[in-house]
Amino acid sequence: MPETGDEKRFLAFLEGQQRTLYKVAYIYCRNPEERRELIQEMAIQLWRSFGHFDGRAAPSTWIYRVVMNVAISYRRREGRRIRDALPLDFAFDVADRAFDADDEQSRQLRTLIDGLDEMNRALVLFYLEGFNHAAIAELIGTTASNVGTRLNRIKAKLQSQVKE
Repeated sequence: MPETGDEKRFLAFLEGQQRTLYKVAYIYCRNPEERRELIQEMAIQLWRSFGHFDGRAAPSTWIYRVVMNVAISYRRREGRRIRDALPLDFAFDVADRAFDADDEQSRQLRTLIDGLDEMNRALVLFYLEGFNHAAIAELIGTTASNVGTRLNRIKAKLQSQVKE
């Protein structure tokens, strides 16, 4: 059966967004089969939402919103605990080698980030991806000032842990 124009556009779009899907899936699922299932659910929801994407938000903001909602819903539905998630550094390593440095300071940072709760990990993920406070706020459904406050608290917490 031949692909329609929308299907071709979506498949091209999805191919360009694989990194995002894999990154989020690695944060939320340890088991490879569960990751594949989650990625498949993300792709299905992106397809369902694709026709409704109106371009008001950046494509990256829109895709993160969709895949994070799918991942959170998946975790709730499956009754998974965050302790089963892979460390954030592994997700970055697989997705784009964001933490290439293998020095002691980088290892320490990865360990500290791994100790954060689920929401704070997501905030750090978005921050490290280069999203500004307004974009992060839109993704998680809060205000930019709240994002700034939370990120400052996370930074302060990490800094105090380093001093210890």
